[in-house]
Amino acid sequence: MENKEMLRIKYKALRQSLSEDSIEKWSLEIANNALKLPIWDKTYYHIFLPIIDKKEVNTEYLLHILQGKDKSVVVSKSDFSTGHMKQILLQENTKIAVSKYGIPEPVTGIEVSSESLEVIFVPLLAFDHSGQRVGYGKGFYDRFLSSCREDSIFVGLSFFEAEERIFSEVTDVPLHFCVTPKKTYQF
Repeated sequence: MENKEMLRIKYKALRQSLSEDSIEKWSLEIANNALKLPIWDKTYYHIFLPIIDKKEVNTEYLLHILQGKDKSVVVSKSDFSTGHMKQILLQENTKIAVSKYGIPEPVTGIEVSSESLEVIFVPLLAFDHSGQRVGYGKGFYDRFLSSCREDSIFVGLSFFEAEERIFSEVTDVPLHFCVTPKKTYQF
């Protein structure tokens, strides 16, 4: 547990030190590296919209790739009272608003079942060589990923390289891939 908290502190600080130029450059490199993954034959993709204040990977580049390949794209709407996320189909007319938690989310839209999602791009603070990840600690993504199909593919996106080992808990759901600006990890 202490391990995860220390990693959260470390990676939040590392992220805050990044310039806007670095974030854009590395986000584009991550998108280009993601193109090499064996995931592009699917139909339903979940993507997260970045929390700007937390300097998350800018997924706009991946979103353009998905739209260019005519994929169905789904984004989340978090419910902090239940700790769960609804999956909403992203359409041309989907209105996005920033929640009181700073998360860009669809205001309304067509809900899509987690079981229909084939590829999920996952935000994270840190990850290790076995595919374990550290998020913000609320468990939203672990609950969401555990509700997906058994053959769904989970792809982490990170500006930084893998940690040696992260202590995992039984509720943690490991990634299948993690894409960084420099390389792609497969677990």
